[in-house]
Amino acid sequence: MPPEPILKTARPLLPWLALVTVWIFWGSTYLGIRAAVDTIPPLLMAGFRYLLAGAVMFAVVGPRHARGEQRPTRRQLGSVTVVAVLMLVCGNGLLSVGEVHLDSGLAALIVATVPVWMVLVNAAVTRTRITLTMVLALLLGTTGVAVLMGGPGSEVHVGAAALVVFASLCWATGSVQARRVTLPKHPLVVTALEMLVGGVVLIVLGALTGEFARLDLGAVSGRSLVGFLWLVVAGSMLAFTAYVYANATLPNDAVATYAYVNPVVAVALGALIDGEALSVNVLLGGAVIVSAVVLIVGGKALTRRLGRRSGKGDGDSVRTDERAEERAEQRTEERAESPSGGR
Repeated sequence: MPPEPILKTARPLLPWLALVTVWIFWGSTYLGIRAAVDTIPPLLMAGFRYLLAGAVMFAVVGPRHARGEQRPTRRQLGSVTVVAVLMLVCGNGLLSVGEVHLDSGLAALIVATVPVWMVLVNAAVTRTRITLTMVLALLLGTTGVAVLMGGPGSEVHVGAAALVVFASLCWATGSVQARRVTLPKHPLVVTALEMLVGGVVLIVLGALTGEFARLDLGAVSGRSLVGFLWLVVAGSMLAFTAYVYANATLPNDAVATYAYVNPVVAVALGALIDGEALSVNVLLGGAVIVSAVVLIVGGKALTRRLGRRSGKGDGDSVRTDERAEERAEQRTEERAESPSGGR
């Protein structure tokens, strides 16, 4: 996402309403997943969620942005497949499996470590220096997850929590990979294709693991059905559209707040709507994890601001070129942090 807005709007309130929509809707998807997997097998639930949402979204944006010269190439479709498998299959699919045994708020707090993993995976892939901020954020994030899984008052399913940690790492790896491959130009086309591919792969995996045999349509509860529909409409289509609009009209620092607001919203909704317990380990571990995310996201914003201030009045053309290259790299990195398809 660009550091400054790329679109101007005559209604300044609309972008902020879009951002609040992202905060609430993406924060609510964890509760939606928890409700849906109560009576729907998790891989099939995630698969049909993405297949349906992707089909609707592609029907809307495909005729205009995926035809003629904009038609996705084989190389782009291959890249979409890799990213979809990492983010939607291994990321969201395993998250859905984990939430069979975890409270939605706790799962959201574990997933909140994704920005930390992204920075570290990117540093490993690009062989760039790991800064003190990265190390501190990693230590905080790891400590927070450890407190969630084994702190005072903890009754966490360790296997499910570890699965969600791995899912978060896969999502982060897919996000980093997305910046290194060739994808279709229009973001909604990318999202729709990723959801279509991810949905098909998840359904195949569900079939291979025997989930169709465990799926009893007559036993699907109203709660699970509402959760599933909420994920399709609000979590996948409306929230991502709102994100794209907010991303184009608001400063990067404002849009980036979703990374640490979403888990807070998820914990609050889980407690208020589903009666999830706010134990000491959830509150303490959650606070530590959110601090790690603030450190990563806020640290990038502070670095950019300091860089812009130090560059004022500098007439050296070489330094100007270097700053231009740094800004280009930042824009590439920030675009890759857009969470395709939402949670």
